[in-house]
Amino acid sequence: MSTTASSDWKPRYVEIGINLTDSVYNGIYHGTQRHPDDLSDVVQRALDIGCSKFIVTGSDLEESKQAVELAKRYPGFLYATIGVHPCSCNRITTEKYLADLKELAQTEKDAGYCVAFGEIGLDYDRLMLCPKDVQLEYFAKQLDIAIEIGLPLFLHSRAAAEDFARILRERLEKLPKRGVVHSFTGTEEEMLELVEMGFDIGINGCSMKTEENIAVIKKIPLNRIQLETDGPWCEMRASHASAPFVKGIKESWNSVKKEKWVAGALVKGRNEPCMIGRVAKAVAGIRGEGLEAVTEAAWENSVKMFGLGGR
Repeated sequence: MSTTASSDWKPRYVEIGINLTDSVYNGIYHGTQRHPDDLSDVVQRALDIGCSKFIVTGSDLEESKQAVELAKRYPGFLYATIGVHPCSCNRITTEKYLADLKELAQTEKDAGYCVAFGEIGLDYDRLMLCPKDVQLEYFAKQLDIAIEIGLPLFLHSRAAAEDFARILRERLEKLPKRGVVHSFTGTEEEMLELVEMGFDIGINGCSMKTEENIAVIKKIPLNRIQLETDGPWCEMRASHASAPFVKGIKESWNSVKKEKWVAGALVKGRNEPCMIGRVAKAVAGIRGEGLEAVTEAAWENSVKMFGLGGR
């Protein structure tokens, strides 16, 4: 099957997972200013390639507030998630923290800036950052907040598939809007269980590192695929199994090291939402499906789930 698109088609993307609150988009790396703030350039590059909707990830209460502020800075283009990442759950030290999180999510949902509750879930690969019992407690408590507010979920699961699925199943009837399991790297069996429960699967560079990942991508139903970069992380690399599917692609911008930054250039090692086009092309190539078909399906899936309206 051809992976080319019709000549009059222009791509449109929803970037469902972008960490624009990270200081690298302000030119700050490990606390040091390496180049001028170029966030506006980052956003414009994405808009130029058809990425007209961005969902900025909230990873704790403070970052969620920052994500909302960005959504207010770019109304109609940027939206926010609000929640606490499993690796950050040890920051929840009081009931007031959860109450403040809930209030923020309710207020900004009503205002149209928050479209999902997350990033929440479980991560057993990094228990050195937050113990399992703490992750389990606050995954459940945050799910209950999301249910009460009525938001779809932006989910994270690493090496925790059994507990992750169990906790979701316990609340499934109360989650009509379901959500997306972003940056998916699990097995085919794990993916199929999530799809059976009604969840979408978010794909980025990290989702296509290995041949096992590639085999899973082929089996995801098209009506359950969503696309993301998870920048500034999860860039696609030449060593990944996805590399042959994007070989020869030429972008309209240069890439430079941060120490040699110039306006209009990408920073090497700093993933950006404009690279979502590469993700889409890799997914289409892996699946042997048309680029237009994959991209349009992902757009419709994201717009429907998060209530983003049209273009």
